[in-house]
Amino acid sequence: MQIKFSRVAAAVTAAVGTLLASVVAAPSASAATACSGYSSATTACVIESASIGGTSYDVTWYLPTGTASALMLVQHGFSRSCANQRGTSKAIAEKGVMVFCVDADMTGGNPALGATLGDTLAARALTPPSGKALPVNYVVGGHSAGGHFASEVGAQIAADGYGGLKGAILFDAVASSDFTANLQAISAGATRPVLQIAARPSVINLFNNSFGALADLGAGFVGIQLVWTGYLSGTPYGGSCHIDSEGENTDALGVAGALCSPSTTQTSRLRDFASAWAKDLATGTYTSSYYCADADVLTTCGTKALTVLGGTLPYAAVIPNS
Repeated sequence: MQIKFSRVAAAVTAAVGTLLASVVAAPSASAATACSGYSSATTACVIESASIGGTSYDVTWYLPTGTASALMLVQHGFSRSCANQRGTSKAIAEKGVMVFCVDADMTGGNPALGATLGDTLAARALTPPSGKALPVNYVVGGHSAGGHFASEVGAQIAADGYGGLKGAILFDAVASSDFTANLQAISAGATRPVLQIAARPSVINLFNNSFGALADLGAGFVGIQLVWTGYLSGTPYGGSCHIDSEGENTDALGVAGALCSPSTTQTSRLRDFASAWAKDLATGTYTSSYYCADADVLTTCGTKALTVLGGTLPYAAVIPNS
C-alpha cells in the first residue's frame, strides 16, 4: 500500500512539475502584450519580443483582422520609438496591410541591423504573433533615419533574391551612406515604386538630402513634399514638419529635435497618401487619383494629388524626379 501511494504521489508531483515548468519556460508565448490605449475596429496592436540575428528586440505589430495583403515595415527615426509611429501605422494597417516596427538604435540608419532584418525577411524567418501568417509581399518604409534603415532592409531583401518585395514608402527620410544604391536596388529600374512624403527643408532633415537619390531612380513620380498647411486671404500659413508622420504620437523630445510641431492637417494628408500607396503596393493595384504619371506635368496628376498640388495656391509640391 505504501509503495502504491508513493508511486501515485511521485506521478502527481511529476505532473505538477511538468505543468509548472511549461508555464515558466514559455515567456515567448506570454510576451505579447496589447498596445496601451490602442483602439481600432479592424486591427489589433501588440508588442512582443522577437529574435533578429540572435538578438532580442521589442517589435510592435499591427494586425488586420482578416488575411493581410502584405507586411510593411514602418520604422521609427533616430532617438524615437515605435510608439511614435502608432497613428500612421494604424492608418496603413486599416487598409489590410500588416505593419511592424522594431524598437532599436537608428543612428545612421543602423545598416548592420537593416541587413540582418533583410536576411531574416528574405528567409521568411520572422513570425507574426497571434497565429497570423507571414504575408508573402513586403513593403519597406520608415521615418527620418528609419527611412534609411528601410532602404537597407529593402536592398538586402532584393540582394537575397526574394520575389515578394513590392517597393518602399518613406517619411521625410534622412539619407546616410549607400542610400542611393539602396533605393536603386529596391526600385530595380523603376519596376518597383519608391515613394516619399517629405517635409520642407530643415536642419533636421539635412535639407531634404534624400531627394537626390529619388531623382536618380528614373521614375515618373517619386512622391510629394508638404509645404503649406493652408491659406488665409491668399497668404500661406503653417507649413510642414519633419515629425508630421508622428502626429499626435510625438512628444517633447520630438518637437525639440525637429524645432516644430506636427500639424493635424499635414499629418492627415500624410496618412491619407501613405495608406493609399501602401494598399496599392501590397495588392498590385494603382489608385490613379493619388499619383502623377509625370511629376513634371501637373495635368497628369490624379484628382487626389491635385487637391494638394494643383491650383494657384498649392499646399504641396512634387518631389523632383530628375
